[in-house]
Amino acid sequence: MLKVAKKEFWFVVGSQHLYGEEALRSVKKDAEEMVDALNESGKMPYPIVLKELAVTADTITNIMKEVNYRDEVAGVITWMHTFSPAKMWIRGTKLLQKPLLHLATQFNESIPWKTIDMDFMNLNQSAHGDREYGFINARLGKQNKIVVGYWKTDRVMSELADWMDVAVAYEESFNIKVARFGDNMRNVGVTEGDKVEAQIQFGWVVDYFGIGDLVQVVDAVTDEEVEALFSEYKQLYDFDYGDYDATTWEAHVKVQARQEIGIRRFLEQGGYNAFTSNFEDLYGLQQLPGLAVQRLMAEGYGFAGEGDWKTAAIDRLMKVMAHNENTGFMEDYTYELAAGKEAILQSHMMEVDPTLAVNKPKIVVSPLSMGDREDPARLVFDGKAGNGVVVSMADFGTHYKLLINEVTAFEPTEPAPHLPVARVLWEVKPGFHEGVHAWLEAGGGHHTVVSLNLTTDQILTWAKLVGLETTLIK
Repeated sequence: MLKVAKKEFWFVVGSQHLYGEEALRSVKKDAEEMVDALNESGKMPYPIVLKELAVTADTITNIMKEVNYRDEVAGVITWMHTFSPAKMWIRGTKLLQKPLLHLATQFNESIPWKTIDMDFMNLNQSAHGDREYGFINARLGKQNKIVVGYWKTDRVMSELADWMDVAVAYEESFNIKVARFGDNMRNVGVTEGDKVEAQIQFGWVVDYFGIGDLVQVVDAVTDEEVEALFSEYKQLYDFDYGDYDATTWEAHVKVQARQEIGIRRFLEQGGYNAFTSNFEDLYGLQQLPGLAVQRLMAEGYGFAGEGDWKTAAIDRLMKVMAHNENTGFMEDYTYELAAGKEAILQSHMMEVDPTLAVNKPKIVVSPLSMGDREDPARLVFDGKAGNGVVVSMADFGTHYKLLINEVTAFEPTEPAPHLPVARVLWEVKPGFHEGVHAWLEAGGGHHTVVSLNLTTDQILTWAKLVGLETTLIK
């Protein structure tokens, strides 16, 4: 995958000097054991680092300041082992600019009724400390996540891991750079948007390039580089020659190989991790990039067609969140309206993400009516089954809005021998009629990003962090 920089999370434990040094030594010992166990569980996607006990306002403030300027720190996990007066947390919490999770747990799972005394009560009063700490976060309007439960359970660990992925994606959002090769598809409304507001609110940098800028880089790719990449294709994919002779077919595929190398080189040179194309802006290119785009999406680059930079950025964001698994750009294409079988066929003119493939993709060359160029090569496959989320962002003039629809994808049961594109099928929640109606009424776009790995809660958590209005359909 196109990697993000190494990240870690700081674990900050709240207490106070009131309980004495012996109690604080116990707090530190318990915290060390907890952090070690979480790191050794194999369930945390990023390492957790224990910091000094948060027992004074100055300590808390200094920790939060350091979190802000250390790029490798993606967020803070706090735990109230004892009562920790909330006024100590005000300055540091106000200064904190990164995601915050309040872990409402305690070191012991059960109350030891036969031995419990006031020493135990004072040391293990997370229930007391949680409420004081929860109040100050609410008073400050902090958009923090709260996870409740015994810290050793699979559920709590899963919620922690999910939040970590969101926090890293939130940080990565401010590193998203989208290269637009050409402009938006003419006369299309939903792909437009305020780029300045997107950079202010989400951190996205969106740059336009004339197609000639890309053509220069593509044309500079050597034949030796193309042949080497074509050999890689032979190892990874089935070849479907269709009605083409081998020489013609391979020549068309090698055009895509040259484009893949050229686009990747262009993106790397500019530090871009997402991009768009437009079939109306192809001057100097032999084909609309298809296979080339699919290969780059599989590496973790965000993408959307027709100049839709918002969806390309969301694609990159969700790929980071999902570790580039089962997540990609999609488009609503055709309804299945047979009673009891209602579904929506998802595809695009070529650029369907291979991370969603259930079977080994095959390379197909087929004519494309749009773009007035040579017959382009693309990967064809069927999509995976599973529960997932579909996300679309639109600019409503005064604000951005994120639409989220829960879906159930299923593998196609009917062959489609004349369909030269990859296909994904899903049912929308809560049902076809209600789900489609709600999507249309809310102004959801035809370009989306789907993930069979992420949860609705993760998407909502990110939206809350960036102050983004959401419409949830489930």
